[in-house]
Amino acid sequence: MTEPENPPLLSVPAFWPMAMAATMLKEGTELYAKNLKFVEEETKIHGELRPALATPNRARLDLRTMVLRDYGKPGGIPTLIDAPHAGHTAMIADYYDGQSLVQTLLANGIGHVALTDWKSATADMKDLEVDNYLAEVIVAIDDLGGRVNLVGLCQGGWMSAMIAARFPDKVNSLVLAGAPIDTDAGSGSIKRMVHQSPTSFYQELVALGGGLMKGKFMLQGWKNMHPGQHYIQDHIDLYEHIDDPAYLAKEETFESWYENPIDLPGRWYLQVISQIFKENRLAKGQFMGLGRKLDLHNITCPAYLLAGADDDITTPEQVLDAAKYIGTAKDRIVQETVPGGHIGLFMGANTLRDHWPQIARWISAQ
Repeated sequence: MTEPENPPLLSVPAFWPMAMAATMLKEGTELYAKNLKFVEEETKIHGELRPALATPNRARLDLRTMVLRDYGKPGGIPTLIDAPHAGHTAMIADYYDGQSLVQTLLANGIGHVALTDWKSATADMKDLEVDNYLAEVIVAIDDLGGRVNLVGLCQGGWMSAMIAARFPDKVNSLVLAGAPIDTDAGSGSIKRMVHQSPTSFYQELVALGGGLMKGKFMLQGWKNMHPGQHYIQDHIDLYEHIDDPAYLAKEETFESWYENPIDLPGRWYLQVISQIFKENRLAKGQFMGLGRKLDLHNITCPAYLLAGADDDITTPEQVLDAAKYIGTAKDRIVQETVPGGHIGLFMGANTLRDHWPQIARWISAQ
């Protein structure tokens, strides 16, 4: 015999307040537990997690500015991924098991991949310049055999273009993904911010960092580009999914990368702001790199230019306009715009599945 839905005493009005109190106590306990779990997860995300590369690798070189990571097996021309040196770690290129640019390249015909895993700048690195970073990329390329297929992501893209312009024989093919080559092109948020803010603003930030551009300053700047998402919606979404293990796993992976920025040398940072973004010297052929003015027309290797249709960091024009400046024959330049924004170009599941495999096969064919 089944029990009635409501115990007999609940049919008596005098007992209704007691029933209501019992229900409120139960719901209150559950709400307290959920709130406590939410606070613990917020603390974990914003203070305890640290970025980690997804794929087993070997530290091939330990240089002042980076650790050169080695994946796969030697043989043929290696592919070197020049990760963004823009305030976050190289985890963006080796993000998650099954969702990794490194793994995608290895699974689609490229046997040997290397990655520039940039270090966070320390106080003794505050006066390093772009030349110091270019020189260590050259050391990495020479250690890999002297000639590579170069894949430049975001700010690793303009650095890769500099290498290809300065030492054309060292680059077999060049992929520029979300790379700001022509920083005067388009009307993205970074372009507007750089041109609207005086150089003294960036100098003051570096001074506040003791000669470094602190990653925490940049992180706040990125969040302020979309404040509603980062300061409100992200927390609401986390609270609503606090009992969803799959959601939490994905969130923790992303936040371990996003919430742990690296510091940059102040001199390097101010040089990039002024000469690359404000004055567009690279596209204009006026940037001095390792003792010479860099002329993008000296780049003659096959080139693949990849842009995100909704990228508000590096607008498609800034990437695709590279075709106007490099010396590669037009029939050896591929230009592709794919759905999505900036970060998704390098670590988005759809882009890694639908677009990077063909880029890997293109690299292998060069």
